[in-house]
Amino acid sequence: MSEVSDSDLEAYLDESLPAVEMAGIEAALRREAALRERLVTASGRRDAGVHSLGAIWRRHRLSCPSREQFGSYLLGALSEEEADYIRFHLETIGCRYCQANLADLKSQRLEASDEAHGRRRRYFQSSAGMLRR
Repeated sequence: MSEVSDSDLEAYLDESLPAVEMAGIEAALRREAALRERLVTASGRRDAGVHSLGAIWRRHRLSCPSREQFGSYLLGALSEEEADYIRFHLETIGCRYCQANLADLKSQRLEASDEAHGRRRRYFQSSAGMLRR
């Protein structure tokens, strides 16, 4: 039988583990009937409203930085301590939710930059004939 803890099963249900760990637990669930029973029990506890402090903390992502903090992180406007925590959360903890959130902000920033560049180019092209020599 695999060494999957109850907290790992809770995190699996929340889809908050790194992809490699999620795949490992899924493979173990396919092999082991006892582990599937533990997962059903964990899911049943959640549906019945039985929660631990840790489960509430994970489910509501209380350790995850806000979207505004990620925006400030991208702009380099955070203190060194705050930026260190965000790096730790992303790289060491490997929070997929926050990694996706940061990737979304980066893509929006890139789209906005491309849009602004296109707008500047159009302004220049529309006023090129108005420039004096």
